[in-house]
Amino acid sequence: MRVDTFHYELPQDLIAQHPAPEREDARLMVLPARGTVIDHRKVSDLPDLVEQGSLFVVNDTRVIPARILGRKPTGGAFEWLLVRRTGARELEKVPGQRRGDEIWRALGKGIGPLKPGTSFEVQGRGAPEGSAPVLVVTLLDRASEDGLLEVMVSAPSGESVRAALETCGHVPLPPYIRRSDVPVDAARYQTVYAREDGAVAAPTAGLHLTEAILERLASKGCEIARLTLHVGLGTFQPVQSEDLDQHPMHEEAFEVTASAAEAIARARARGAPVIAVGTTSARALESAADLDRPRQVRPMKGATRLLIQPGYRWRVVDALLTNFHQPRSTLMALVCAFAGTESVLEAYRTAVRERYRFFSYGDAMFLRREA
Repeated sequence: MRVDTFHYELPQDLIAQHPAPEREDARLMVLPARGTVIDHRKVSDLPDLVEQGSLFVVNDTRVIPARILGRKPTGGAFEWLLVRRTGARELEKVPGQRRGDEIWRALGKGIGPLKPGTSFEVQGRGAPEGSAPVLVVTLLDRASEDGLLEVMVSAPSGESVRAALETCGHVPLPPYIRRSDVPVDAARYQTVYAREDGAVAAPTAGLHLTEAILERLASKGCEIARLTLHVGLGTFQPVQSEDLDQHPMHEEAFEVTASAAEAIARARARGAPVIAVGTTSARALESAADLDRPRQVRPMKGATRLLIQPGYRWRVVDALLTNFHQPRSTLMALVCAFAGTESVLEAYRTAVRERYRFFSYGDAMFLRREA
């Protein structure tokens, strides 16, 4: 399918640069199935919009402070973005490695020509110049399969790399948020139920949910199931080809546990809808669909490259809570596949007219699947 099918005109001033004052204050566009009238609500209204006993499936991935900033001895600034930890290279083959060091795939900015063996020292946030480094990033090579840089990440103090990152790392805000991170982002660019480290981008639909909303859903007999999909940089990767079928879909690690599969089985038994919170939850559920048992999933752990576009036959998800996505993107294609291309594009045009806020820190939509 041609990617320009999923284009719409978006004024740049509608791209949210900051979160709403409170998570549940975000606006919520409700787009029912079969082209009925669009309803304009708030996220705080969500418990009133769903059937008693509905199953909500959330993505509990946790965004790591993967953006690392520093200065070289020459004074020039450098930046690393740790994309994913990998075991592709055995640590004992790396000169100078120590217990606790980790190998990552990363992007580098301001690092100069590719010189394997070059190390970059990183001080803690707010530390005086000349302070001892809390993290050292050593350039190893360029990975042949994805073009990312391979680096060794070390914590000289002997603490874990994870702990050191909490000291010196920054929130990896998306490129369309045109500002540096501030302390509030550490909480607001994270869901309230995040627990599994590994994402470099937030599952943004879940950013709207609060403990109070989850409690109201529970009081309505709704069940909450967790899965994990670590959101990667590919979520921002533009589609370069004119035909979406030619787009090399990014891979993301995910896990659907036995408890999540059992929760879906219970929902089916009571005739309740399965509501995916975010496209990441939807993608993980559809990747784990049990082809031998309609509308069920199998416990599964692995990686998915599933590309969902119009024509896809949905197997698990009945309703979707999602943010507004970039034009001509694979996420737009997924939402169009879910609720119908024309209905979704008209909803987006309405959102522009009504000045909804777009993308990660923006407003949300609630959609029911087109039959």
